[in-house]
Amino acid sequence: MIRPPALLRTFRFVRQWGRAGDPVRESEFAIARGDRSVPASLFLPRGREPETAWVVLHGITRPGRAHPSLLRFARALAESGSAVLVPEVPEWIELELAPSRTLPTVAAALDALEERLGFSGSRTGLMGFSFGAPQAVAAAADPTLAGRLGIVAGFGGYGDLERTFRFLFTGAHAWRGETLRRRPDPYGRWIALANFLRYVPGWEDAEQLCEALRELTRITGERQVPAWDPVHDEIKDELAATLTGRDREFFARVAPPARDDPLMDDEEGAWWAEHVATAAVRVEPLADPWPDLPAPPVPVHLLHGRSDDLIPYTETLGLAERLSGQWPDMPPRVTITGRFAHAGEAGRSHAIGEAVQSLEFARLLSRILGGI
Repeated sequence: MIRPPALLRTFRFVRQWGRAGDPVRESEFAIARGDRSVPASLFLPRGREPETAWVVLHGITRPGRAHPSLLRFARALAESGSAVLVPEVPEWIELELAPSRTLPTVAAALDALEERLGFSGSRTGLMGFSFGAPQAVAAAADPTLAGRLGIVAGFGGYGDLERTFRFLFTGAHAWRGETLRRRPDPYGRWIALANFLRYVPGWEDAEQLCEALRELTRITGERQVPAWDPVHDEIKDELAATLTGRDREFFARVAPPARDDPLMDDEEGAWWAEHVATAAVRVEPLADPWPDLPAPPVPVHLLHGRSDDLIPYTETLGLAERLSGQWPDMPPRVTITGRFAHAGEAGRSHAIGEAVQSLEFARLLSRILGGI
């Protein structure tokens, strides 16, 4: 049974979300990440001191901590009775899959919460969205953060890099022997290739192609319009015109006009997924940290939308299964909801909002808010 404090916090969250902009206390300052200072946003409840604290990680998205949905979520979370610190990860805003920046960012944010507000240990939680979701879980398992967190939550994350890439190339994903299909969002495919194509054998000279894909993703993210919208066709043509030969042909293959977005067949897509994922792990070993990662020594809550077309919900199921095998005495709590698309990416300002409308999300939120 949910304890009354959790119900009260959930009520405050939903009420603030519905107000969509009533002010909480907000401030901006820099935190020392070690290699550089990074900006962070702090949200505090109105008229009372916070009872708990959260560090919230954004995903690989141009708006970063300024994404409209993330801002609205952080304000509602603050009004529930929490201090909410949202640090910026500059590399992620530049669309770099740089998981190694997670741990120092989280550590710096926890230092700031402790120094400014006195929060630490069991009264502090970590939450991540999209790419930030599995990185949050990984950070919570790191021994250098032992005793500094009381809970971790992830929304819309992945559990296996190669499987996720296979979905982005083919639209196929699977769970316990059943193959499922969904049209994948090309945004994820462009990010994966922009970051790692030039590390695939035979594509070492694809720097210009990678930059064209990165620019396409950058513009898509800044426009906040879904990647498969025809509004992007003109910029695709302009970028394709900067390329020649094989690079131009490949760009046209993975970034065709919106009306014609053919997927690779399963065999070809599996080849690309394997090679791009292998390149990714060679360049960024923490991009797929799970084989040697222990389960976090704190409660883990995972949520994913059945309608997610960027990272399939089966990835959260796979991640939960892996964590359960590592720590059977404290398996993660998992919620798969039909009212949640992908959180925090281009053109998806509605995604969290749809989740907030659902009873499933309210139940999960109550468990999370009551956990610290």
